[in-house]
Amino acid sequence: MSRSSKAVKKSMTVSLAGLFLVSAALTGCDSGSGNTPAPGEPAGSGTNTGESQTAGTIDHSKPITITVFDNASNYQGEQTGWYGKLVKDKFNITLNILAPQVAGDQLYKTRTAAGDLGDLLIVDNSQLEELIPAGLVMDMTDKLKNTKYLSQYVDNHFKPFNAAFDKVNPDGKIYGLPTFEADTSPTTFSEEIPYSSPIMPWDYYKGVGAPKLNDLNDLLNVLKQMQAKYQKTPDGKPIVPITLWKDWDGGSMENVRWLSNWYGYEQPDGTSTIQLNAKGDIVPLVDDNSMYKKILQFYFNANQMGLVDPDAPTQDWNKVAEKLTNKQVLLLWYSWQRGFYNSIERGKEGDGNVAVPIADSRIIQSSDAYYGNGRVFAIGAKAKNPDRIMEFMDWLASPEGLRYYTNGFEGFNYEKTEGGKFKLTEVGQTAFQKNTPVPDQYGGGGYQDGQSKINSMIMSDFVLDPDTKEFYNSNYWSSTIEANKTALTTDWQKVYGAENATDYYLKNNMIDVVPNINTSLGTDSSDIKNKRSQISDYVKNTSWKMVFAKNQADFDQLWTKMQKDVDGLGWKDVVSADTAKAQKIVKMRADALASK
Repeated sequence: MSRSSKAVKKSMTVSLAGLFLVSAALTGCDSGSGNTPAPGEPAGSGTNTGESQTAGTIDHSKPITITVFDNASNYQGEQTGWYGKLVKDKFNITLNILAPQVAGDQLYKTRTAAGDLGDLLIVDNSQLEELIPAGLVMDMTDKLKNTKYLSQYVDNHFKPFNAAFDKVNPDGKIYGLPTFEADTSPTTFSEEIPYSSPIMPWDYYKGVGAPKLNDLNDLLNVLKQMQAKYQKTPDGKPIVPITLWKDWDGGSMENVRWLSNWYGYEQPDGTSTIQLNAKGDIVPLVDDNSMYKKILQFYFNANQMGLVDPDAPTQDWNKVAEKLTNKQVLLLWYSWQRGFYNSIERGKEGDGNVAVPIADSRIIQSSDAYYGNGRVFAIGAKAKNPDRIMEFMDWLASPEGLRYYTNGFEGFNYEKTEGGKFKLTEVGQTAFQKNTPVPDQYGGGGYQDGQSKINSMIMSDFVLDPDTKEFYNSNYWSSTIEANKTALTTDWQKVYGAENATDYYLKNNMIDVVPNINTSLGTDSSDIKNKRSQISDYVKNTSWKMVFAKNQADFDQLWTKMQKDVDGLGWKDVVSADTAKAQKIVKMRADALASK
């Protein structure tokens, strides 16, 4: 997605064929032509001295360890494997990752209180708003001027984002670089499937007659039929219709949050007590008519029918990922979850996870993350080697850095076609799912094990590679689209009369694409922060109890008690603060559409 070669699309439709994720794009999101080391050649050897303008002026002779405080990571410790070797060979840097998702939220409080969060930071927008006045992040404005790649995004991406933090950043300095920025347009939606929608194994769904799904009750019934017919995988592992996990919970139960999107309501980042629809309607989570309650009821009903994974209360995401890889889960809802199992070879056999629309749903979907997605890269104020960190970040946004992050190694994961574009190798198609052994010259170990544990990008895979003029996301390479014209794809297209899931939802008026808003929504006062923390803990714990309630009466009692108890914890004050944030989003969306 470099500025010079962006493809600006004004419509919200997509015309991309190809329905299914392949393995290479999944570390939680989604690498190089001339600059990729040849097999056996260490990265950074020979003339491959880096892509930043500052390369050559920075002394790399001293090995350094960078402490990465990373809200996005599911891993804590030293980055090892092929990506660790790549960064070490190229920059003489070792990445030591601190992950609140592993260590707990207290890690942020402890390290900020000590005055040093880390060297390289991947933090939430709301945290950046606290770190700026606290003097815990570095002003990157001047440093960005000396970069080759990041400097291309300053005017249209970084400046507008940082300017919105005017209360704590009146001079408009650049303290944070938003994550996963696209370079299409602020109102474009490029993906073939919504971020959250019903997804199921096509062969299993067809195996029970592929009945039309009119509502969530129909979904539960078809899951029950599939459960009865498909109880174990070929190697004897138990199949579960629905699996849940706690370790991603934020202000509420995360597994409830994203299914609410199916029926038009989202929980804006930075809020924890409300849901918002495309029209701008704001509904508190504990309202009797909230989508949050409807999805809680759905999960409760599912559990009463024996459809919820018994491991759900105790397992973490890593355990869920194993099950997805083994095709042990019947209902998926994140678009990227397909990549744990789907492959071109399986698609040829009609095997893979696909969108299965529910007729009464109306999905809310944000457009491409032109201004990022709620987190930022920043440099800690006490970082001892800021120039080397900036060089590393510049490389992350370079063609080479993006190719490595999204697609691994040329010659291993993908190769050049005669037309100068890329195509996945046979190994590359399944390297993620199979955790394929990596050749020793690249660092050894398993491919998935060695992927970047930073688990975040500055520019996303929805940026055009300047060499191929195609997105870095390999699912949208012309070669992948052609290869994905499998029995799975063509059968799905025949049944639904659409090119892909997004096309189907658009044709049937079942999706609202809203401009992606990523901005400062203001920081909580200490009073609101304390109330929010108490309320969030209570709501999360009660939500899980409701899913596993013994009967409907118990479910209803827990709900009523929660409504009363959160009121005593300051619910109205936090809802008022969240409503003000949501109203800012509503206005900015209207402005974006008006200027389209």
